[in-house]
This record gives sequence, structure tokens and C-alpha cells, in this order.
Amino acid sequence: MEMHWESDLAELLTDLSAVQEELLQVLDRKRELLVAGRADELAPVAQQEEGLVVKLQDCVSRREVLLKRASDEGRPAGSIQALTDSLPRPRRTELSPRVKVASARARLLRHQSLTNWVLAQRTLIHLSQLLEIIATGGRLQPTYGEREPVNASGSLVDRAI
Repeated sequence: MEMHWESDLAELLTDLSAVQEELLQVLDRKRELLVAGRADELAPVAQQEEGLVVKLQDCVSRREVLLKRASDEGRPAGSIQALTDSLPRPRRTELSPRVKVASARARLLRHQSLTNWVLAQRTLIHLSQLLEIIATGGRLQPTYGEREPVNASGSLVDRAI
């Protein structure tokens, strides 16, 4: 039975590692395109990203099945690390570092995804501001009151100040 757990864990970690590495490359490419303002080249990257998300979801499903089986057999099932720690020493020594690497990559993926999200949001804000300038002819609209000229005094909250 030990070999069954060991091989299932090793296979999951191998597949997860491959998907994570590929996703890191795709996110790097996406960030480069966002920074360069080459939005027209993002569509193929988005398709790659979607395919990798499906693969990651498969890994998550396999993880859940593995942890459920572990729980049903009375093994530690709180995490893959806990399950790995319950394996015999030689295999645990081999798999535990791989679990830690996968965990570190997951943190890096979250960080890079957040970075790309921030870049996309900044781009959207910039485009929104450009549209506002185009729509208003570059003239500021009054915040308070109707048809009154904008007071360029620098006040931010109340134009009476």
C-alpha cells in the first residue's frame, strides 16, 4: 500500500511542477506584453493561460481525491505536506522537498498573477482617462454645481475653500 501512496504523490508532484513552470513562463510573457502595451498579442497568451488553468484544476481535483483517500484510510489528510510526512523515511526525504518547491512556486504564481492584474488595471485606468479627455475636449467638468466654471484653485473637497 505504501508504494501506491508514494507513486500517486510523486506523479501528482511531477505533473504539478510541469504545469507551474509552464504557467510561470506564460505569466512572464503576459507581463512583458502588458508592459510593452502590445494588447493585440495577448489573445494567444490568454488561450495558453486558460489551458494551463484547466490542467491546474485537474491537479487540484487529483489532490482532493488523494487527500480524501488518505482521510478514509486514517492517514493525515490536512495537506499534501502532512501526507508526505507520513510516508516512510526514504520516500519522504525524496518527496518533501518537491512539496516545498511546489508550494513556493504557488506563492510565486499568485504574486505574478497579482502583478499582471495591477498592470491591467493601470492600463484600464489610463485608457479611461484618455477617453474622458477625448469626450470632454480636455476641459474639466465641475464637481459641484451646474454650469459653473471649474475653479482651478487646487481644492479637492469643497470648492468654497
